[in-house]
Amino acid sequence: MTQAQFITPDWPDAPANIGAMATLRGGGVSTGPYDDGRGGCGLNLGLHCGDDAEAVRENRALLQSLLPATPAWTSQVHGIAVADSATVIPGAPVQVADAGVSDRPGVVCAVMTADCLPVLFADLEGKVVGAAHAGWRGLAAGVLAETVAAMRARGAGEITAWLGPAIGPQAFEVGADVLESFVAGAHGDAEAHQVRAAFAPYPGHEGKYLADIYSLARLFLARDGVTRASGGTHCTFTERDSFYSYRRDHLTGRQASLIWLK
Repeated sequence: MTQAQFITPDWPDAPANIGAMATLRGGGVSTGPYDDGRGGCGLNLGLHCGDDAEAVRENRALLQSLLPATPAWTSQVHGIAVADSATVIPGAPVQVADAGVSDRPGVVCAVMTADCLPVLFADLEGKVVGAAHAGWRGLAAGVLAETVAAMRARGAGEITAWLGPAIGPQAFEVGADVLESFVAGAHGDAEAHQVRAAFAPYPGHEGKYLADIYSLARLFLARDGVTRASGGTHCTFTERDSFYSYRRDHLTGRQASLIWLK
């Protein structure tokens, strides 16, 4: 029997009344460039990346069998909009949002990625959860801050975060324009220095850098009072057998990171 494959976040200070997972690329029914990277079928969850739609729907059904409800899928555009995940209704027009939050048990906040950074959030009292999709554009524009603000508006106290699988600092090649976008948004000279430290010059590639998206996320989370941040240990680009990677393969699937209140 086909079984969706996933990892449970190593998240020591997550409250006991949440569920959370990040899917892997194996355990579904997708084939070709959407397979599991080892000759078997893959768990591609993205309807927008060229895979057979029926295969994706079957993959989503496999995932949903592990969840309390249908995930709150949104249309991600590398922006900063945050949805109330309880208002994302299956079969209704798809909402445009790169993050979702909920204070209602059983509502599944979800984001899809294939190199961009997924961040899961929970307040320590287990009252509010959230999920954000942070590619470099969304990260620079403030999608994490918007998610934290939306959670606090729903009564969240101290917030903890888990940084899910993303492209790692040895693989994320960017140009000077990306570096300058982050420096331009820094709050003061000290933070600008910390931002620059997250960009290592790429030897042999003039004007190119290797960016540490995990370090940048931790910096911005701390700016907004979120100093508890676990995860950040995977690299979607190099861990071919576990994750889809757009940078590596271009035509590929999407994995998901999901969180809910029990």
